[in-house]
Amino acid sequence: MKELIDALNEDLAFEYSAIIQYITYSAIVKGISRLELGEFFLKEINDELEHAKYLSNKISALGGTPIIEPKTFKITENVKEMLEELLKAEEETIERYKRHSQLAEKLGYIDIKVQLENIILDEAKHRDEIKKILHNIGG
Repeated sequence: MKELIDALNEDLAFEYSAIIQYITYSAIVKGISRLELGEFFLKEINDELEHAKYLSNKISALGGTPIIEPKTFKITENVKEMLEELLKAEEETIERYKRHSQLAEKLGYIDIKVQLENIILDEAKHRDEIKKILHNIGG
């Protein structure tokens, strides 16, 4: 059980980080695409917030204490670097959720496995949108 709680807390720390990263990038993005990218970044927060709420509640239900420290991320004012950092984070998040989904299944928590797979779908949508935007700016 501790292994699953620790895995979900790791996911939670990265969700917190994603929320902060999207808020920060929306505030500091500059240039001709500022309005569009700022809105895009802010729109992504809702999914990340829902993921964090699910993880917090599940950790508590399993007898754990939700972590409160986000993971760190790179702050940059370069738009291409922002998008590359976000793409990297989404790709790493997908892989981490895949591993944790398998762990949940191994431990018999099918509900957690399915929910983590649903989160993977959200993260894959984010990844794909970021790839499209990067393509349009020569990424």
